[in-house]
Amino acid sequence: MVAKRVPKRTSRAKDPERTKSNIIDVATAEFAERGLSGARVDRIAERTQTSKRMLYYYFGDKEGLYRAVLLSYYERLRSSETALDLTHQAPLAALRALVEFTFDYHMKHASIVRLVMVENIHKGRHVAKLPSVTPINSTILDSMADIIRRGAEQGVLRAELNAFDLYTTIAALCFFNVSNRYTFRAIFRHDMGDSKEAAKRRISIWDVVHRYVRT
Repeated sequence: MVAKRVPKRTSRAKDPERTKSNIIDVATAEFAERGLSGARVDRIAERTQTSKRMLYYYFGDKEGLYRAVLLSYYERLRSSETALDLTHQAPLAALRALVEFTFDYHMKHASIVRLVMVENIHKGRHVAKLPSVTPINSTILDSMADIIRRGAEQGVLRAELNAFDLYTTIAALCFFNVSNRYTFRAIFRHDMGDSKEAAKRRISIWDVVHRYVRT
C-alpha cells in the first residue's frame, strides 16, 4: 500500500519575518488613515489573514504595533536616503539630490506621512519609547554635516551652516506640500497634489535652499 503524500503546508508561522512585515504594511495604512485611537486590530488581523492573538504575540498590544509601524517608517526613509550615496557626490549635487529625494518621497508616500502628523498629535510620546529611533535618524544629520564640511572646503557652501537647521528646513518645505495640501486647496483653490504644481514646487524648494546655502 502506497502511503498518501501529504501536501507541504506553507504556514506564515514558519516565516515570522515575512508575517511581521505584512502586518506592519497593513497596520501602516490603518494607522495613517484612522490614527491610533481609530485604528482597529480586528481590521488589521482580517486584512493580513491572521489572528489578533498572532498580532499580540509579535507586538504585545495595539500601541506596540503602532510603535513598530513608526520605527518601520523611519527605517525605510533613512535606508532610502542611504541609497543616494551622497558622500560620493559633489556637495551641491548631493544637496540637490537630497532635496529632490525628500520632496519626492513625501509626495509618493503622502498617506504614510500622516503617521508623523498623528504622532505629533500624541506629542511624540510613542516614538520616544523607541531607543533605536535616535541612532537611525542620526544618519541623515551625519550626511548633512559631511555635505556642509565638503562644501565649505570647496568654497561653494557657507561654513557656518548648521546640519540640523538645514535638514529641518528642507524637511519642513517638503512636508508642507503634503500636510497642508487639502486646506490650501480649499482656501486658495490651489491643488499642491497636482503633478504640474508639484513639479513647480519641487523646483522652487531647491531654489530657496540653494539661495540659502551658497556663499
